[in-house]
Amino acid sequence: MMIIEFVGADVEAAEKSVTALTSSWGYQPEPAPTADLASDPDTKGVDPVAVTSLIVSIPSAMLAVADIADRIHKRRRAGELIERAQQLRAQQAAARLVSEDRSVDLATLTPDQLLDLIADEPSAT
Repeated sequence: MMIIEFVGADVEAAEKSVTALTSSWGYQPEPAPTADLASDPDTKGVDPVAVTSLIVSIPSAMLAVADIADRIHKRRRAGELIERAQQLRAQQAAARLVSEDRSVDLATLTPDQLLDLIADEPSAT
């Protein structure tokens, strides 16, 4: 599963925005266990009332690539997801791809970088 964490003032709106996008592809995100913000070094000293967090999981198959033709198709999806993350950033929210060893702001990735990160996940295929 691909885990996306939303952080910001209106995470519900951010989650609805990404859910609408992935639903149009035939993938329905599911709520994932909420991370403890206090343990995240990026949120130390931030007013916990001002920043909330919501985590959803999306099947990695949504962006996992089987061959070159599939990569071309999934690259468009990756671009749409990144574009949505960039729109959310403008609305004071962040969408971060969370894995076991790191958290990456989706808005900073290229479509190819996102596809490569998904390919590195052990459950992506």
